[in-house]
Amino acid sequence: MVFTEGTILYHAAAVNQTRETIVQQVKGKHPSIYEFSSYIPIGEAPRKLTGWSKQGHQILYMTSRTKPSEIQDIKDVLTKHHFPEGELLHRSTHEDYAAIVAKNTPDIIIEDDCESIGGSPLMIYSKLDTDLKTMITSIPVKEFAGIDHLPDKLAEKTN
Repeated sequence: MVFTEGTILYHAAAVNQTRETIVQQVKGKHPSIYEFSSYIPIGEAPRKLTGWSKQGHQILYMTSRTKPSEIQDIKDVLTKHHFPEGELLHRSTHEDYAAIVAKNTPDIIIEDDCESIGGSPLMIYSKLDTDLKTMITSIPVKEFAGIDHLPDKLAEKTN
């Protein structure tokens, strides 16, 4: 499971900006952060995820969007930028991320550190109960830094 916004996608005004500037754009509520249809991949995220998919890993995406039109925007962005197929998971109005993870129980969660919205206490993994944490590997990345630095081959998780 990989989180979309901030982990593999960012707003259009983030292009050619430092990570620190992008964090400030989000904190300052730059208008482009609400233009979900114009989001773009961070680095080579589509290539990295395609490689993992070709190795046999099922990709699940998690979006922070809850409105149907915004969820569709993120789906369209993933398709437009050639991300590998995978279900786009999202919360309902009264659901939290931990509930989505509990329903889907991925082997791995790749998510950013939520720096622009309050830091690691807001990360999905931090909200999981102990039993789920023993079953799921957390791979945190710096917000807006992408996943290019992660290995091209994911190790199989063994319990």
